[in-house]
Amino acid sequence: MAEQMRIAIVDDEQDMRQSISQWLALSGFKTETFASAEDALRQIGADYPGIVISDIRMPGMDGMAFLKRLMSSDSSLPVIMITGHGDVPMAVEAMQLGAYDFMEKPFNPDRLTDLARRAAQARKLTLDNRALRRELSDGTVLMRKLIGTSPAMERLREDILDLGQADTHVLIDGETGTGKTLVAHALHAVGPRAGKTFSLVSCAALGEEELSARLFGPCQDGLPLVEEARGGTLVLEDIESLPNTLQARLLTFINDQGVPAETRIVAIANASDPSGSCEESLRTDLFYRLAAMRLNLPPLRARGEDVLTLFTHYAETFGDEYGATPPQLTAQEAAQLLQAPWPGNVRQLINLAERAVLQQRRGTGSISSLLMADTEEQGQTPQVTTEGKPLKEYVEAFERMLIDNAMRRHRGSIQSVMDELSLPRRTLNEKMAKHGLSRSNYL
Repeated sequence: MAEQMRIAIVDDEQDMRQSISQWLALSGFKTETFASAEDALRQIGADYPGIVISDIRMPGMDGMAFLKRLMSSDSSLPVIMITGHGDVPMAVEAMQLGAYDFMEKPFNPDRLTDLARRAAQARKLTLDNRALRRELSDGTVLMRKLIGTSPAMERLREDILDLGQADTHVLIDGETGTGKTLVAHALHAVGPRAGKTFSLVSCAALGEEELSARLFGPCQDGLPLVEEARGGTLVLEDIESLPNTLQARLLTFINDQGVPAETRIVAIANASDPSGSCEESLRTDLFYRLAAMRLNLPPLRARGEDVLTLFTHYAETFGDEYGATPPQLTAQEAAQLLQAPWPGNVRQLINLAERAVLQQRRGTGSISSLLMADTEEQGQTPQVTTEGKPLKEYVEAFERMLIDNAMRRHRGSIQSVMDELSLPRRTLNEKMAKHGLSRSNYL
């Protein structure tokens, strides 16, 4: 935490600035100092990646005026005020204005470190949440998360762009772990409602009474979702679990909106639900209102070499996260990944990639053993193959993965990839063209 967060120290007394900076630097923080509030404001704005420690009494702009300026720019920025003995009432006023906390001189350095660490943790959480909200409202970012070049994924991305603009109710179904909620976010982000409210609730996670209150009110905290999402998108996960009484209320809500709908409903159904299909679980009139447009997400086993692309992507991501070298697939492991049944789909593959990276860091085990363990846990026959595919498909998928991985490692350096794979330039160019790989994507 400490190494990820900056601390801006603002005090007109040089000795005080330096002593606080040195102490916090020893505690692992990255510090920067400013002799005046005016200097600090030139560097500190909204989304400042850290916290602020400021004296109250300073010439020019004092700490109180400085705090007000910071709060007007970013009300979630943690600001710790340093006060003299006579400034305690002023410090209390600063807390009312939004300061994170205050310390009275002379202060205990250990307490300052603890306070700074807690403030930094709060700041990181705030910035992470903001980044997530931005990501979930950025259609370009979300579409890039739909990884894969298989025909099924190409069609899915085209359908999302089309249905996003159509702005009608949508039913998304597919097996567990195929990314249905991500697709719902993408539909919202690429359409005319982008930037407006996106509300989501699981119909299976709440009891009927609680779900009724959450959807239609009365709510103890905030607005019911049908009001909260007005003008935006309301996503209903596990729609097949919606009780009959609430199905009637939802149908009334949809009918009362007219055309075009003020609130867009995106219903998500679990196609692998053992209780039956979504169409069997819902009233016929509600089903056809929700399924005005329909998206069926492909299972991972139907996406061909996307399996290898996804595994490589997530293995590299977890490798960065854990400071470990991601495992390099052998031909046998690649074939096993391509043949695995993947009942948990992309979610299962992500978990496998993370375990493979941790296993690689310890220097034990194999991807084959992880796949076998997954199969046994699911109560299936301990094998990782489903229906056979032509050998040519496995060879081409493995070849594409090797070239793709080498291009990633060498950041698009053709000469380095030629040397690693022992390929002449013309052969490498032909194979890249055949597999749809472009050097520009790796630079």
